[in-house]
Amino acid sequence: MPIVDKISPQGSFGFKKKEHLCSKKLIDKLFAEGESFLSFPIKVVYIASDLTTKVPVQAAFTVSKKTFKRAVKRNRIKRLMREAYRLNKNILLPLPENQQLAVFFIFIGKELYDYNRIENGIKKALFKLSALHSDAPANNTKKTPE
Repeated sequence: MPIVDKISPQGSFGFKKKEHLCSKKLIDKLFAEGESFLSFPIKVVYIASDLTTKVPVQAAFTVSKKTFKRAVKRNRIKRLMREAYRLNKNILLPLPENQQLAVFFIFIGKELYDYNRIENGIKKALFKLSALHSDAPANNTKKTPE
């Protein structure tokens, strides 16, 4: 059983290095076995798994090089997504005991949006992820062998 650091929902607005999803093995597993949903302009891929660090959620962000040729625009969008996540990650917390999430946010919009539009997409994604993740243990208890 991994020990998870407690992050208070009201006071933790940081996005520290240990909260970044960096493990290549975990990212490969995420895209191979993870589930996804759309919250325009963000696509979210997630998996409940044992993470390499003692944090409840690790997150990563990406923007298509095919859609945004200039690195300056890609970096701006990633910066806006990280900021929106950092300020709203308390929506996702607290997670059920001994459960951890790996989440990948993919920007799928075709144009550069302002912060408010990106923040709304991140908020919708976090609310949906929170609802999906909190329902998972309840669904497991209702299953009965036939």
